[in-house]
Amino acid sequence: MGPNKPLRIALAKHQLFSMIFWGGPGTGKTTIARILAEQVGADFVELSAVSAGKADVKKVVEEAQARGAGNAQQAHTVLFLDEIHRFTKAQQDFLLPYVETGLITLIGATTENPSFSVIAPLLSRCRVFVFQDLTSEQMLTIAQNAIAELKVKAKEEDLNAAVSMANGDARQLISLLDQCVALYGAVNEETLKNTSQSKHLRYDKHAEEHYNTISAFIKSMRASDADAAVYYLARMIESGEDPLFIARRMVIFASEDVGLAQPTALVVANAVFQACQQIGLPECAINLSHGVIYLAQAKKMRTAYDALRSAQEDVRALGNLPVPLKLRNAPTKHMQAWGYGKGYDMYDMGSCLPDEIAEKKYVKG
Repeated sequence: MGPNKPLRIALAKHQLFSMIFWGGPGTGKTTIARILAEQVGADFVELSAVSAGKADVKKVVEEAQARGAGNAQQAHTVLFLDEIHRFTKAQQDFLLPYVETGLITLIGATTENPSFSVIAPLLSRCRVFVFQDLTSEQMLTIAQNAIAELKVKAKEEDLNAAVSMANGDARQLISLLDQCVALYGAVNEETLKNTSQSKHLRYDKHAEEHYNTISAFIKSMRASDADAAVYYLARMIESGEDPLFIARRMVIFASEDVGLAQPTALVVANAVFQACQQIGLPECAINLSHGVIYLAQAKKMRTAYDALRSAQEDVRALGNLPVPLKLRNAPTKHMQAWGYGKGYDMYDMGSCLPDEIAEKKYVKG
């Protein structure tokens, strides 16, 4: 939005283009879309992909055609589609020709990575703008403006507490302050606590925040940073993640990253998994923390993981290589005559690999 930036130039020239706004909730996606449409004098139509369907989009298209949209002499139509990632591929396909011809200017909003949630043909016709999370300072400014609009006074420490409760979501912040005033006529520690019974962390189990957090959790344990690992564990627990999902990842980690360096890690991880099954939240969070700190502080050795992956590559590339005759079972005389089991020595046979890869070493270190 700054000087000489794409959106500022588009406003100055009154020439909007189709775009995707990607960012967390309450970061201003809808507000910016409304401002852009208003500033260029466009007809603004707002739909939510949660409840809208192909018929709703078709109606917008028909109304745009009736108004003569696409004609430079006519006001064009801006279709704001909130949560566009919830549209199916077929529904997104339906938008393509109208976006292509400029009959409608699409502004899609999503909290999920559009690279995965928006079809490639539609994505290629749109500019993607990333909305960063609002800083605490920006949120405090919004809180101060909201208080002024509500015509009440509040201490800065109470506004900071409201900012913390909103977790970077400006919409949630404004709603919290509005409800405090509507219910109690004041904004202070007590009214904030009563109005917001609990803080809700942003964490969609099927969206990017989920994968970002679990990735940070695993990588922190891998880096032996126990403090960070426990922090991300706490984030997941407070956001309502399934403790068994966390425990399963720990069991995998115990073999993948700790492995032979500390074989008891797998025992501990399995014990944590069983504890989560038997005890459940909230108490099993303590078992999870126990296991996470143990795994983070354990020595690391990826020998087992790397050996498996290397062997899998050869299996995929070379197929089912013949098993050496000396390793084959010989239950009949014919098989013995064909050489099955010949040369078998329980403890000294050299390589047991197929002849084509007899010198291969998968287990290193």
